[in-house]
Amino acid sequence: MDLEPRLLTVSAPGTAVGAVLVLHGGAARRGAMRVSPAQLSVLRMIPIARLAARIGRGRLAVFRLLNARRGWDTDHTPVHDTHWALDQLAARLGRALPTCLIGHSLGGRAAILSADRPEVRSVAALAPWVYPTDAPEHVDRRSFLFVHGSADRIASPERSAALARRLAPRADVAYVTVAGAKHALLSGGLRVDRLAAEFASATLLGSSASPVLERALAGERWITV
Repeated sequence: MDLEPRLLTVSAPGTAVGAVLVLHGGAARRGAMRVSPAQLSVLRMIPIARLAARIGRGRLAVFRLLNARRGWDTDHTPVHDTHWALDQLAARLGRALPTCLIGHSLGGRAAILSADRPEVRSVAALAPWVYPTDAPEHVDRRSFLFVHGSADRIASPERSAALARRLAPRADVAYVTVAGAKHALLSGGLRVDRLAAEFASATLLGSSASPVLERALAGERWITV
């Protein structure tokens, strides 16, 4: 069975000055199982990737990563795939561009753990499945946006909040709680897809953003919507 990561192009304009890499989640299955482009955890990220390309207005190259295998295999984790994808981005675009990582669930964990790559400027971690110790060392001058639903029963909001607190002394960190939202972040009082896409554009291009994101970028650490 071919268990190799795959990088899918959403938008790769020649005028791009920044890049966005979108990382999916998804639980493991019995044995090493290939990621399907049709699995829900992958489909969940398509609207975010398309929005990031649209908001980037030809200045952002946007790609989606399909991991080598489902879940978090400790012998070959999604972090390995993320590093591979960042190398591929530099090769395809001719150089390493300032990059925002957007990840959901285990993809959020992979994004956070890859934040010490030199080209990474920002990370949007959506309902990240993390441990409080998942903090890379070199995250100075990085921006982190955590978004977690208060009703998430799959990934712990308490653990992601603890990780945000651990990162906060060394990076710009904002934590948005979406009241009543579950793990998919498709409910509640906030359009999470747009928030993530706007965060990528704001941190890479200096673009304007919606009121909630403006509060986060202005330094407000804990926001509930």
